[in-house]
Amino acid sequence: MDKFSSLGNQELEAVEDLYQSYLADPNSVDISWQHFFQGFELARKNYPEKPTAVKLDNIDKEFAILNLILGYRQRGHLFTKTNPVRARRQYLPTLAIENFGLEEKDLETTFQAGNEIGIGPAKLKDILAHLEETYCESVGVEYVYMRHPEVVQWLREKMESTKNKESYTDEKRKHFFYHLKLAVGFENFIHKKFVGQKRFSLEGAEALIPALDSVIERGSELGIEEFVIGMAHRGRLNVLANILEKPYENIFKEFYGKEFEDDIAQGDVKYHLGYENVVTTDFKKQVKLKMLPNPSHLETVGPIVEGMVRSQIEATFKGDYDKAAAIIIHGDAAIAAQGVVYETIQMSQLPGYKTGGTIHLVINNQVGFTTPYLEARSSTYCTDVAKVTRSPVFHVNGDDVEALVFTIKLAMEFRQKFHSDVFIDILCYRKYGHNEGDEPRFTQPMLYKAIAKHKNPRDIYADKLAKMGVMTQEESKQKVKEFDQFLEEKYKASEKIDKLKIRQFLVSEYDKYQMPSKALFAETIETGVDKKFLKAIAEKIYTLPNDLPFFKKVDRIISDRKMMIHDDRLDWAMGELLAYGTLVAEGHPVRVSGQDSERGTFAHRHAAFVIEGTEEKYYPLKHVSEDQAAFNVYNSLLSEYGVMGFEYGYALAQPNGLTIWEAQFGDFHNVAQVIIDQYITSAFEKWGLMNGLTLFLPHGYEGQGPEHSSARIERFLELSTNTNIQVVVPSTPANMFHLLRRQVKMDVRLPLVVFTPKSLLRHPMVVSKLSEFAEGGFRQVIDDATAEPDLVEKVVFTSGRLYYDLAKHQTENAINNIAIVRIEQINPVPVTEIENILKKYKKADELIWAQDEPQNMGAWPFINRKLPELGLKVVSRPESASPAAGLMEKHKQSLDKIIESIFIPKEVVI
Repeated sequence: MDKFSSLGNQELEAVEDLYQSYLADPNSVDISWQHFFQGFELARKNYPEKPTAVKLDNIDKEFAILNLILGYRQRGHLFTKTNPVRARRQYLPTLAIENFGLEEKDLETTFQAGNEIGIGPAKLKDILAHLEETYCESVGVEYVYMRHPEVVQWLREKMESTKNKESYTDEKRKHFFYHLKLAVGFENFIHKKFVGQKRFSLEGAEALIPALDSVIERGSELGIEEFVIGMAHRGRLNVLANILEKPYENIFKEFYGKEFEDDIAQGDVKYHLGYENVVTTDFKKQVKLKMLPNPSHLETVGPIVEGMVRSQIEATFKGDYDKAAAIIIHGDAAIAAQGVVYETIQMSQLPGYKTGGTIHLVINNQVGFTTPYLEARSSTYCTDVAKVTRSPVFHVNGDDVEALVFTIKLAMEFRQKFHSDVFIDILCYRKYGHNEGDEPRFTQPMLYKAIAKHKNPRDIYADKLAKMGVMTQEESKQKVKEFDQFLEEKYKASEKIDKLKIRQFLVSEYDKYQMPSKALFAETIETGVDKKFLKAIAEKIYTLPNDLPFFKKVDRIISDRKMMIHDDRLDWAMGELLAYGTLVAEGHPVRVSGQDSERGTFAHRHAAFVIEGTEEKYYPLKHVSEDQAAFNVYNSLLSEYGVMGFEYGYALAQPNGLTIWEAQFGDFHNVAQVIIDQYITSAFEKWGLMNGLTLFLPHGYEGQGPEHSSARIERFLELSTNTNIQVVVPSTPANMFHLLRRQVKMDVRLPLVVFTPKSLLRHPMVVSKLSEFAEGGFRQVIDDATAEPDLVEKVVFTSGRLYYDLAKHQTENAINNIAIVRIEQINPVPVTEIENILKKYKKADELIWAQDEPQNMGAWPFINRKLPELGLKVVSRPESASPAAGLMEKHKQSLDKIIESIFIPKEVVI
């Protein structure tokens, strides 16, 4: 129950007290009561008080009716006729007039309170009828909790002036029937033709198809040029066929096809595939529709849709939120239970993530896999998460296609006007079990007894049209028969298709990029930048406007950066910022997003400076040149799953740019493991989907304990195969610079996983000269610059922070018979470079892989599997279930043992 559930029993004296408080100070009462009394004032204005004996009685009754109106607006959704197959739960108090101090004899009395709902002075019975039709029929609405009076008023007037319905022409009604015919006929045909095969049918919720058709039509009228759709597998084939116009014969072939036409992808089950198309509306407008491919992981696709829409709005529509919109189709059990839904909704109004409002549609089957809704959530509605952002929620009877069409068109108008999310909860049912092979009566016998007797939405609407004289039963049956014959022809056409073809997604965006292959990494991609240009970019980075005040400590950061250029000793931050600066100057947009990305978790980046005394910030990289590409860096909400998904979607739609998601600590990525497993590492093999998202995962063993040492390199390497991702551990500022530029400059789009440093950000040895930025490209392997090949007896391969501990010991002890080689790129494995280095050290008879991580973690299991012929020995911490020790002294002891094992002339593996 909401907090106003007892208002129907308020004593009139209490209402009078509130009214007096309102007159003294409108803000002293709750916003809902402000609306209440605004209506009362309107009634008083139109119904001047007269000094008669009945004055107080009339005022009391007007108060009571205004209270009644407020009750319908607040709680009418609890008493609707929205459930097609279940009896509604009973809520108390009801909206009976007796609960508002009114009596049956008042029904024939005319009250000025009718002005509040736009019908003028009216009898109480007519006011009640108007309220019932508006708030308690096929549409229930939750909206009065919204904080902005103008938004509430806009919705209220839209609904109450129409009684939440629209008068349609006969032709329009035939159009609705046409789409119901497609939706129901498609499911029936597949059910007959492919008996027992999984398809996760839309049956019970077929009104979704005319609803989607209507929102696309209305959206295009209001300026939308592109919709990006995300949905799970329930009803997906129907939407692909009847909304995105994927050929029926292609879908049929996917039920029995044996092989694919090309090697772009291994493929996926048919109800996970994506699709894109340009469709023509009834008003002859061209609208782009994109449905993202997605796995079975519930609600995962939501943040990816949002990221993609934001990217399109920025890159294609120049920031115009009216041009592109997201539609996310949820299941009732999933939207109520999956945490990523909450994360995604929390992003909706944040500056770095807002997309101008999303249309959320819920296919409310009223049951999860086998779990009834009473056991699946604690909230009243599955959509209660919408109240986090105070978005309006419409609950609609899925059997009433006209009500659903009216509601979704209203939702589209709301989105375009207020750029806010809106939710439509379509109360329907699932005709079969979770899939067509399940027996739902094992767990839901009563529900499925009711469903078995229930007509589908098409036939219900056909009956309605027959009663209205719009279309006879014979006509509707003939149209159904003709469509069934049409599908039979399409099935025969599918038999002529030799091999299945996975239609690539975002074809035009990726047409200039090559397919991933190891050959692309065989040669160095030149990413050097002229010194003069570098110095010009550096000057922009270390120069702040003289007319703006900044925090005093900022002066030290700026002067240090200026001194780096002067001394020719650039640290990690300067290397990274120079990469961004040169890229935006060359026309490549850069976006960095993470929980502390503006400053950097370790206070190294400082890409934004707060202007003292304000909330405004100055971003030096936004001022590199007049015609530069966009540079954006955002401190994200405290989310990994949702934000990484968002950035994946953003990168997907903008391959020309550099898109980065940064973890606060590297191991935090595990909260977003679904995005890594289902998209980043496998999307190309499943769906032929390329993506250039870059992950920054701070990694390094520095005694900070199990949770802040390891970014779990082993997990990414376990998922590395067939050139699907790049796994890199850069160790110098220049190599980081070239790596980031390579990510944009190479002719392929592959996810890049970068294990970034922590203590090395300020390590005195971790510096690069400007000449190293100006020449060459990313070095996959860095040889020992001081080793004398003829003296080397042992070659130690390592990566990351450990190199600097080993190099320090080597230098301090003047050891010249050991070469320390850094493997900067672990996947794809730089086999040729490693072989060339070993040819150089011909006298070396011992090869070691050294790592900070336990032996069962880090890169060793992967390296040992990929390079068994080298006979590498491993020096590491002992195997462990925990990534690192909790005590600093324990950490130091383990590091000392690693160093000792490498440099003492004996074989020690710990």
